[in-house]
Amino acid sequence: MRSPVAAAAGPPRQQGWLRRGAVVLLVMAAALRPGLPGGSVQAAAADLNVFFVVDTTTSMVAEDYGNGSPRLEGVRKDIMAIAGQLPGARFSVITFDTTAHVRMPLSTDTLALETITDVLEPQVTAYAKGSSITAARQVLAEKLAAARDGHPGRPRLVYYLGDGEQTSGREPGAMTFDGGLVAGGAVLGYGTAAGGRMKENSGQESTGQENNGQENKGQDNSGQEDDGGTYVQDNRAGTSGDALSVIDEGRLRTIAGQLGVPYVHRAAGDPVGDMMQQARPGRVERADGDGPTAAAAELYWIFAAGAFLLALPEAVGIVRQLRGLPRMRRSGGDR
Repeated sequence: MRSPVAAAAGPPRQQGWLRRGAVVLLVMAAALRPGLPGGSVQAAAADLNVFFVVDTTTSMVAEDYGNGSPRLEGVRKDIMAIAGQLPGARFSVITFDTTAHVRMPLSTDTLALETITDVLEPQVTAYAKGSSITAARQVLAEKLAAARDGHPGRPRLVYYLGDGEQTSGREPGAMTFDGGLVAGGAVLGYGTAAGGRMKENSGQESTGQENNGQENKGQDNSGQEDDGGTYVQDNRAGTSGDALSVIDEGRLRTIAGQLGVPYVHRAAGDPVGDMMQQARPGRVERADGDGPTAAAAELYWIFAAGAFLLALPEAVGIVRQLRGLPRMRRSGGDR
């Protein structure tokens, strides 16, 4: 016959095993990391493919960035600043003038990126026959598609850096792509409404002399001293003197809208953090082979918290037992 003591001990012991079983089930459920659709997560920088699309037309050396520096100086600074904000990402550089060129395929080599960025130069002035601000569209589309096919789960960011000046005489084509190809980035604009003069690029290092061997005039049209180099001349009918390049923010905003990214004007001294916050490079949707899918809201913490609460009485009981062992031994020795 079962003793009253054993009968009384049965239910608590059974409850203990049920509690332990529940803890195990909750831990297993948390390990599965369940979630609900509609949430959002930040993508790790190492999971990003970043494409820099850089305008290298003659207008990008217009001297209205900071204290009379060419616009390309701002481009160089911003490319490396963005790379510094996205450690571990893969970077590619595509430049365009009359045509587009891949200067650097996707790579995590930031030293190579710095080297490519340092040597960015505008096209030789003699070859400048007019260009489109979307001349890189086809090349970019091919590289975005290849990146998607090779790593469908890796978001693709596009940073377009230019001044928006269209000189081809025709309206630019739309900078639009298949859905999901561009997950984020920004269009960065350089230049001012007042504009800036542009030094010619002869394809050779500047020697302070014109190509015909004659020395430059010691002053520009405004009477200020010139540091050497010939400026692009305004050859339009009825005009003369140094040509001015003016930023076209309207066209840049149009490109930003087509890409689905924000437009941000960049001037010397502008902090990169503010620009990156507007570009939201981390708030992107991961894409798989069937298109973009939203991230899930994590629920594992609910199961983990439940397991902790159920296991807490058990842990307290074990601690009490361990604390009681020395006292039991001392009371036995006093007998």
